[in-house]
Amino acid sequence: MSIDIKSVSLSINEIEIINNISLKIEPGQLTTILGPNGSGKSTLLKIISGDIIPSKGSISMDTISLNDIGVKQQALKRSVMSQSQQVLYDYSVEEIIEMGWVDDGDIGNSHKIKQKCMNVAKECGISHLLKRNFNTLSGGEQRRVHFARTLLQIDHNYEAVGSRYMFLDEPTANLDLSFELQLIQLLKIKSKEGIGVLLIMHDLNLASKFSDKIAILNKGSLSAFGTPSEVFKCKMLSKIFGLPLEVDPQTLKVSYY
Repeated sequence: MSIDIKSVSLSINEIEIINNISLKIEPGQLTTILGPNGSGKSTLLKIISGDIIPSKGSISMDTISLNDIGVKQQALKRSVMSQSQQVLYDYSVEEIIEMGWVDDGDIGNSHKIKQKCMNVAKECGISHLLKRNFNTLSGGEQRRVHFARTLLQIDHNYEAVGSRYMFLDEPTANLDLSFELQLIQLLKIKSKEGIGVLLIMHDLNLASKFSDKIAILNKGSLSAFGTPSEVFKCKMLSKIFGLPLEVDPQTLKVSYY
């Protein structure tokens, strides 16, 4: 079981945005997409999540074409946290988190939803914010609330769904260092519980420490895909990011010189 991305390309107005990318997202692994700004990271994630239809190539989720999976089934199988998620109305934090709930056959069990909401809020360290108006929160607090909503969406035991996945576009943006580390550690725990995690981030050292697989994009193409030790090569990283970088071969820590 996995998400298989095969020879995916995307062109808009004859401009190639994504060029012939193939990779695999597996349950039980944390996969990180790295690359400079404008390299196509967010666009690729939107293609994998089904928000954008590629010009070429195919995507299958647990051997089934993404085109053949209904909207509700997709919502049960994968949750998505995008970069920017504005909330126009004055919802409470609790209501925002509960928006992640997808009916899994247990219709009308409001107590169950409330309990799960409280559980994910506790996991994310935002229990004290549940009654607050979402739009009064700081940017970092809002990111943590959306992360909790993303967790709630796949917090079910609906066995017919099979594998579950989380897609996150820069989930640590606007977070303090302590919360950034807490979020990545929680994602690592979820991957060990069998969820396939795919996230975009910019911190090379966090990526090397916590990722099982890393995909490096540059100008819409896949420059490397593999384990951190396989893809973290100083010559390639320096060329892609436009900086003189060194990689410690033992710890894979990246530094500038």
